[in-house]
Amino acid sequence: MKTLGAIPSNQKDILQRGGAYSMKQKARCFGQDIMRGENKNFRKCADKSSNLNKAPKKPDWASGTGTENMAPGTSIFDPVLCEIIYKWFCPPNGYILDPFAGGSVRGIVAGYLGYRYTGIDLSRKQIKANIEQLKHIEVKIKPRWIVGDSSKIDRLVIPRFDLIFSCPPYYDLERYSSDEKDISAMPTYEKFLETYKIIINKTVSLLKDNRFACFVVGDIRDKKGIYRNFVSDTIKAFIDAGAFLYNEAILATSLGSLPIRISKQFISSRKLGKTHQNVLIFIKGNPKEASRNCGNIDIDNLINNMETVKE
Repeated sequence: MKTLGAIPSNQKDILQRGGAYSMKQKARCFGQDIMRGENKNFRKCADKSSNLNKAPKKPDWASGTGTENMAPGTSIFDPVLCEIIYKWFCPPNGYILDPFAGGSVRGIVAGYLGYRYTGIDLSRKQIKANIEQLKHIEVKIKPRWIVGDSSKIDRLVIPRFDLIFSCPPYYDLERYSSDEKDISAMPTYEKFLETYKIIINKTVSLLKDNRFACFVVGDIRDKKGIYRNFVSDTIKAFIDAGAFLYNEAILATSLGSLPIRISKQFISSRKLGKTHQNVLIFIKGNPKEASRNCGNIDIDNLINNMETVKE
């Protein structure tokens, strides 16, 4: 499998599409980012098996395969998507803000491409792992990770950012910690949304005018199996913050074992399996001015790089 277009294939330790650095272990996160399908046993498995609750004595990249304590269903954020969003929607050498930093992928791809990335995450353990991984990868500009509460993000950074790019927790689909400030641990979806909207509002306030923001989200079901309409709630939160929906794309994720897992469930409930995420792109200010700020795009070269990745 070849690496994403911007990264040379001869640097074997750089992130690969849909996977990660060095046999999956180094670029993965301790449970953030894009979910694969809808594993109804995921919460129970994650609580029992995840690195958050059962960390190995050695760093996971130093013992065995590095996946011994990886929670079933956790996944790697797609580095190809990172490259596309950065090159299409961020000014050259721009400043990128990620209020739900989680794993290392978005920061490392940004740094490799020459963007200035700042990621905020509550987990000191996660950020320590990100920094450790960074030691093994050459980047043009080192990403900056800050341990902190994104509901107070306006106190952690100065307002100078050219792009917001993040993948937030999908409420309780995956619980990352028992920290009361962790929105994945909020007691109700309403409480989750309350803090989620505050974070989006403050994050958008740190974005320069005539700039883009991108959140990768997917809908989630409640205990009765009804969709919560999380995608629409995210759009409304951005609109209330002064950023408006400008583009929407679908990121198709691997089927994996979903057809097998969903078969019995479908027969009894007619519930379809879900293998996509919504890539929501918002504009703060004037779209044409924001586009000019992003500079020109070499479409032919970009298409060639994408074709290389598919091989």
